[in-house]
Amino acid sequence: MNTLWWILIIIGVPAVGFLFVFLPADMPHYVKKAYAGRFYAHRGLHNLNEGVPENSLTAFKKAAEKGYGVELDVHLTADGKVVVFHDDDLHRACGVERKIADCTYPELLEYPLFGTNERIPLFSDVLAAYNGAAPMIIEIKSGKRNPELCQKVCTELENYKGRLCIESFDPRVLRWFKKNRPRIVRGQLCQRAEHYKNQPKALAWALGNCGLNFIGRPHFIAYRIEEKPAPVRMVIRMGAMDVCWTSREQGEGAGSDCVIFENYLPDTRFDINRKG
Repeated sequence: MNTLWWILIIIGVPAVGFLFVFLPADMPHYVKKAYAGRFYAHRGLHNLNEGVPENSLTAFKKAAEKGYGVELDVHLTADGKVVVFHDDDLHRACGVERKIADCTYPELLEYPLFGTNERIPLFSDVLAAYNGAAPMIIEIKSGKRNPELCQKVCTELENYKGRLCIESFDPRVLRWFKKNRPRIVRGQLCQRAEHYKNQPKALAWALGNCGLNFIGRPHFIAYRIEEKPAPVRMVIRMGAMDVCWTSREQGEGAGSDCVIFENYLPDTRFDINRKG
């Protein structure tokens, strides 16, 4: 074997390995155009000072009225209902020392959200309230019942007419959608490795640097607003849509394709050529 072949092997094998690990899924331009250049209200258009808590029906109705996209979170209850709620437990939002996965939906209805008249809503009720006003980003929370949650989310979405995509911190959720609902746009939620406090260092590095893209092949990367590591920047250059979270003041997140925001009222859209 001559020297040229050895050079090609030395260069080519690592390059192929890099592509296998980090390559995102192909996202057609017309699909990206439907989501990009938009502001997404984080957990709905909430304002607790006005009695509108996060992830409440009223928050999503207000976002719909303004024409914002929305980002929301879904969990499974003990009795198998899909509910819209962020945390794993009820302490912060309801002042109760219980895990949401251990409660039935009738039990959850006993607990006010942040001391308001609002209650934790069913995913189906949020879909009906928002009614396809703009694109929706659905975060699938990870847990022992991942396949059941993914399947039930898809069942709820069967008759929904609006644009939607899913995201998760757990690459196994993306793998489920890649296998079972490949047409649904999927995104990998990420942040820098130091934020994964309870993970082994190697896994934290992989999660924070898109090093597990080969599991679920995301169409977009939803990255915390902070300096992105070089591998993440490379994944975006390879075609992944760049989504940022969570912008809390005007201009924060500029340069991203989509901005998830809260605590201020931006325009509903922005020029994708100037991004932000």
